[in-house]
Amino acid sequence: MFRTKTILSIIAVIVSINTFAQRKKNIPPEKPSLIVGIIIEDMRYDYIDRFWDNFSDGGFKKLVQEGSFCRNANYNYLLTQTSSGIATIATGCEPVIHGIVSDQWHNQLKGINIKSVYDDKVLGINDEKQKWQCSPKHLLTTTFVDELKLYNNNKSKAIGISVHPEGAILPIGHMGNAAYWFNDETGNWITSTYYMDTIAGWINEFNSKRFPDIYKERDWIPTYEESKYRTGSEKGGSKSIGFSSTDKFAKRINSLMNKNSVYSKINSTPFGINLTKDFAIAAIINEKLGKNNNTDFLNICFSSTSIISGACGPNSIELEDTYIKLDKELEHLLQFIDNEIGIENVLIYLTSDHGTSYDPEKLISNNIPAGKFDGERAVMLLGTYLNAIYDKGKWVSAYHNKQIYLNHNLIEKSGVSLSDFQKTVADFIIQFTGVANAITSTTLEQTNFTHGVFNYMQNSFNQKRSGDIIINLEPGWIEKGDYVSTANSANKYDRHVPLIWYGWKIKRSSIEKEVQIKDIAPTISDFLEIPYPNGCTGTAIEGLVR
Repeated sequence: MFRTKTILSIIAVIVSINTFAQRKKNIPPEKPSLIVGIIIEDMRYDYIDRFWDNFSDGGFKKLVQEGSFCRNANYNYLLTQTSSGIATIATGCEPVIHGIVSDQWHNQLKGINIKSVYDDKVLGINDEKQKWQCSPKHLLTTTFVDELKLYNNNKSKAIGISVHPEGAILPIGHMGNAAYWFNDETGNWITSTYYMDTIAGWINEFNSKRFPDIYKERDWIPTYEESKYRTGSEKGGSKSIGFSSTDKFAKRINSLMNKNSVYSKINSTPFGINLTKDFAIAAIINEKLGKNNNTDFLNICFSSTSIISGACGPNSIELEDTYIKLDKELEHLLQFIDNEIGIENVLIYLTSDHGTSYDPEKLISNNIPAGKFDGERAVMLLGTYLNAIYDKGKWVSAYHNKQIYLNHNLIEKSGVSLSDFQKTVADFIIQFTGVANAITSTTLEQTNFTHGVFNYMQNSFNQKRSGDIIINLEPGWIEKGDYVSTANSANKYDRHVPLIWYGWKIKRSSIEKEVQIKDIAPTISDFLEIPYPNGCTGTAIEGLVR
């Protein structure tokens, strides 16, 4: 009897110890060990509800049901482009302050176009053609990563990963340890001398496994039969991406791949998502992220969604299938993070760089006003008009992304007032069908707009980098280009994006009030008890933590 009681007592002690250990394991630390930012390019807010029935329980559904879902998260500027959106997430301010006004802009003094992360003072590593000279030098403010590393004397690690350099570089700011992007000519992950002199050994080991060669031999196989796709109503709309419009549900991935552009096409399929996630997991393991005494940061930017959306449109079966496959990769990523680090130790946020439009042709077929604005043709006609009024000359220096850059030297020599000349151009452009507004830089410099579309235009305007005239199109209109849908407007479908918080101390909640994407950086700063980024205009989101 005594022996039995002793054994039972020992068992009770063991159970008590295990229960305490388990309880201790599930108690989140004061600050997260690792923050993981997930950016899904071109993800409209409504995609979560649209594709919900075909999602697994461990991906998007898990994030929404177990995390805090900000249902009314928006950008607050006009030119909703990838580089601008990612910079806004990281800095907590608008393009007017952080300076990344678009994916590229025109430099008036040098007469050249500047890409958002181009830097001729650095070299691409393992980049024979020097196609990837990239750094964050054009970012004018700090990011929350910069502030974290300044606060703890560089003790945190910060790594950015994306197939495109802007998605890897801008999230981690000026002080990031490493940004890695995909060289679509060699099939290798690379970086630049801004971050290191030679590429890390684990990168070479990962590259040596030649995952891109494996993926290029696979077919893009639909997840379900055609009838099971919930909202996708179109297929085969693109000549270069996706499924066949003639065969029942034939795959066309093999037609994408050829000897001259094998790797550049991988990101035009869901395999670009697999490749990015695989590399992110390798980074967590090899860099021992989340295993330090200070909070580390990893940003993962998925870009295949953008390319497929632009080519096939938001109503396509191809795009829905891409999100179903992305959902499975998110499930795998979340499982790995929980097993490797413990989800209670990791803060995750998921959002997008911007939304996207519907295909204008689809809107027109449903009697909804829409169209495509041919900016290049408009500027050509503008040049003819200006020659007739003033004299023959190259009055327009460049046109980019709804921005017209004028030849200031020629205007000055002509003796015409720059502001008057700008107004003449704006008055001409506003007459084109589809143009809702055309505002001059002089007006934006001299007027403080507090709300409405002109406020959005002002938030996109940087005096040194923006054009002389900024154009806003009517809802449903997009610029003519090699795509069926795109962003770059202040309309709700471009500004409204998902924002989900998960893990660490995040409570289960649905937040209905409007928040801004620029609020992400100050929210994280509050969690970490560090200063806000130095250009921050956002405010911390309340009610996220328990």
